[in-house]
Formats: sequence, structure tokens, C-alpha cells
Amino acid sequence: MRHAAATVRQRVTSALAGGLAGGLALLGLTVSAAAENLVVALSSEEVKIESNFTGTEIVVFGEIVRDALTVARPEPYDLAVVVAGPQQTVTTRRKGRFFGIWVNRDAETFAQVPSFLAVHTTRPSYDLTSRTLRERHRIGLRNLNLPIVGESTVPVGDRGDFREAFLRLRVQSGLYAERPETIEFLSDSLFRTTVPLPANVPVGSYTVSTYLLRGGALLAEHEDRLTIAKTGFEQFTFRLAYDYSLLYGLIAIALAIFTGWLAGVIFRRD
Repeated sequence: MRHAAATVRQRVTSALAGGLAGGLALLGLTVSAAAENLVVALSSEEVKIESNFTGTEIVVFGEIVRDALTVARPEPYDLAVVVAGPQQTVTTRRKGRFFGIWVNRDAETFAQVPSFLAVHTTRPSYDLTSRTLRERHRIGLRNLNLPIVGESTVPVGDRGDFREAFLRLRVQSGLYAERPETIEFLSDSLFRTTVPLPANVPVGSYTVSTYLLRGGALLAEHEDRLTIAKTGFEQFTFRLAYDYSLLYGLIAIALAIFTGWLAGVIFRRD
């Protein structure tokens, strides 16, 4: 009886171990089947803004890495590169007539808004993946979430107008851009894209996110950091204005008075 019971326990243990091993093997096969990965780099990780800065560009390039067990897929690869600047709070206002004078009336304040946003894709963003994924990763300007600060006093039917106005003004200023079909495949796995940075690009820490998609599924993602900073005298005045605003104001007033006095002395008529 003891021998029979031990034999049964041994068989059960072997079956459980075999099942667990098979499950781990299956899990390993599944992971390997979706084993695409991204290796991405930037042409420059820091952009310095000097007095003669008129804009520049960065190149995002990389490779889709696949191992030997990666399954073949019928759909082509898709890529999205999203460059986002520091977040800020922005108020969009709408003018209206008040006793015949155009004044600011309604306003909508958006929080956690990227100060700069450039979206580069292999195809139009609505063809890449589901709306849920596009909104989660900000793939496309129309998929950008714009949370409102506090309670909105704008009628529900008019809120879309403020969103459209915000996006339109940002695009016109060059701070927002969506550029489909701007990611170039140099081979089956190598790719690159060039992201312009305008002269009015904000300073701060940027994220450069790259997403690999296929058949609407997100296979891999990679994130890099980009720093845009002022240098030299521009950095000195920038820090002075933001960190020591009172001193900056006094210096500006003193310079204005001195300049006015100097101009009066030079152009004074005897």
C-alpha cells in the first residue's frame, strides 16, 4: 500500500512538473514570437540656443531588432516618433463684442499640455492602430488629451472650438506638427526621420518616444531624452528673469533710463 501510494504521488508530481515545464516553454515561445525590439539613437542629445539661433533639426535613427524565433507577419512594420516638450498650462481665449468693442470673453485653460509636440509616422496616424493606443501615446495631434483646469464655464457645444483653436495656433507657431510618411526605411530594419526645431522652441527636457507597430498592435517602444538649453548671455538673462525677477526688472528700468539719457546727450542740440 505504501509503495502504491508513493508511486501515485511520484506520477502526480511528474505530471505537474511536466505541465509546468510545458507552460514555461510555451510562455518562452510566446515571448520569442513577439521578440521585436527597438534600438534608437539621436543625432544630438543636447541643443544649445545662442543669440544667432534660427532653428535646427535632430535626426532620430534606429533599427528594428529581431531574433531567430520571431514569427513572420504579413503586415508591414509601422513606426511613430513623438517628440514632446515640457508640460505647461495654457489658456485659450475667445473674443466677443462688448458695447461695440472686441474684448476677451470666454476662456478655457488646459493643463499638462506639451509646450512642443512633433509626431512623425510611416502612415497617417488613424491607420496605425486603435484610437485607445493613439490617445495613450499621443500619436497624432487629434489624439492629444487636453485636460481642463477646474470646472469649465464654456458651454459643452463650444468646447470643441477652443480645442481646435488651441491646436491651430500651436501649428501656426511651429510648435505643433504632425508629419505622416516622414519616417524613411533605409532597409528592412533600419529607419530614420528628421525633426525640425523652430527658432521659438521652448527650453527644457524633452522626451523622444519611438513606437513599433504592426497590424495595429504595439510590439515595442523606446524613449530617449533631449535637452534644449540657452547658453552664454542668453542663459544668464533667462535665469535672471525667472529666478530673480525683481532684480531683472530693476536692471531693465535702469538700462532704459540710461539709454534715454545717453540718447539725449548724443542728439542734444546746442
